[in-house]
Amino acid sequence: MNPPIDRPTDCPTDRPAGLAALEARLREDLAWLELPARSWVPPCTHEGRPVVSVAIVGGGMAGLAAAASLTHLGVDAVIFDQSPQGFEGPWATTARMETLRSPKQLTGPALGLPALTFRAWFEAQFGSEAWRALDKIPRLQWMDYLRWYRDVLGLDVRNDHRITSIVPHDDGNGDGVVALSVSHAGRDDVVYARHVVLATGRDGLGGPSAPAFAQALPRRFWAHSSDDMDYAALRGKRVGVVGAGASAMDSAATALEAGAASVDLLIRRADIPRVNKGKGAGNPGLTHGHATLPDTWKWRIRHYVNVQQVPPPRGSTLRVSRHANARFNLGSPILDATVAGDALHVRTPNGLFELDFLVFATGFSIDPASRPEFASFARHIRTWSDRYTPPAGDEDRELADSPDLGPAFEFREKTPGACPGLERIHCFCAPATLSHGALSGDIPAVSDGAKRLALGLAAALYRDDIELHYANLEAFDEPEVFGDEWTPAGPPAALATPAAPAAPAEPSALPEPERLP
Repeated sequence: MNPPIDRPTDCPTDRPAGLAALEARLREDLAWLELPARSWVPPCTHEGRPVVSVAIVGGGMAGLAAAASLTHLGVDAVIFDQSPQGFEGPWATTARMETLRSPKQLTGPALGLPALTFRAWFEAQFGSEAWRALDKIPRLQWMDYLRWYRDVLGLDVRNDHRITSIVPHDDGNGDGVVALSVSHAGRDDVVYARHVVLATGRDGLGGPSAPAFAQALPRRFWAHSSDDMDYAALRGKRVGVVGAGASAMDSAATALEAGAASVDLLIRRADIPRVNKGKGAGNPGLTHGHATLPDTWKWRIRHYVNVQQVPPPRGSTLRVSRHANARFNLGSPILDATVAGDALHVRTPNGLFELDFLVFATGFSIDPASRPEFASFARHIRTWSDRYTPPAGDEDRELADSPDLGPAFEFREKTPGACPGLERIHCFCAPATLSHGALSGDIPAVSDGAKRLALGLAAALYRDDIELHYANLEAFDEPEVFGDEWTPAGPPAALATPAAPAAPAEPSALPEPERLP
């Protein structure tokens, strides 16, 4: 009997095993699962240039999980990200929370591999006691984990590559490609891919949303909570923050910590939401069942969550309220805002606020036409407004503008035939939520989403090359047996001819039955 394998999990739980041991375990797990699968997608060229099987735009958590899932299936994937290495996604740039909002035990992009979880990475360095003491995951530590995730899996990420246009082509014979114009190091180039995945985050098909009156104000007076700005510039200023969600609290707290003279949260609602309805609904049934629900139920669920709104985390709210110069103004939607010298006069039902700067924590819009890189196909995307009309009173702009996606997150044409190859572009970002559920960016189910996407892409690639795969099947000639494994038997011995059976005796004539008188 073989001796037991000494794995990191056999170590005392209070002693860190170290990243080297964890990485050895991960390599072993992958080897036992035969991952990654061998490459099977035939190489191809277009106009004399190599074609990438799948190009992923965005190297944040969703893009990394998608690339890892594809790699495990034997599909080559390349990530293009406009940020410098290690600064993909919002975590080390525009995000301002102290910790993640998700519970620490969620496995995130680990793809079902225990050694790839944040917990394994954390305990390998700091031990299980530190894990038990941890409340929520620090934001920058999560970014460190994602950097390790990228490195330990050896994912192909091209940093400082900005995509300036995406143009689908398809001749209808399975030979379609998508052309990506890429800007890098002062040079422009074209990359061809058979499929493109947009892993572009919260603003993946649009951008920051701000009310119309903000657009009329000089830009020096306001910013969106997602803008990359230096909050130190707000020192000594009277700041207004519009909204009461997580990003509003993060922005308000960051301004206060940077030395703002005061922060007024201008909150439309009469109360701040208390219950995270989405959290209460989260379970494997919803994760895997949402995509198969009737349209009415998809809309009803997502609209209800939108109307109820997600409350800000308790810690984020306390981070604001511990400052004496923070004020929570409930029932105070902005009616208008005007410039008054070097200040803003902001009018609400509760009175007039004189402010030096406004931060709009008002979410994101879905508007592909606003993104120059989507110009070739934006108008052809079929949306839910083309598919479904909600009951009166359940109208929802965000849901109506959401793309109506296929089973592999692929775009569909508003008018069939108007944009050949559109289905080769896949929306693996926040606007996919109505079609697929919250699988394309949120930590709880991103692994499930990445696997669904990768399986769909693998199936499409195989289908497109079915003639070649069939030819390979016919040509395959690796023998399993060689003919020397047995000795043919001789003919069987002759059998004696059996005697013919005796003919049956003729039946004797029976007397007529006696008749009764």
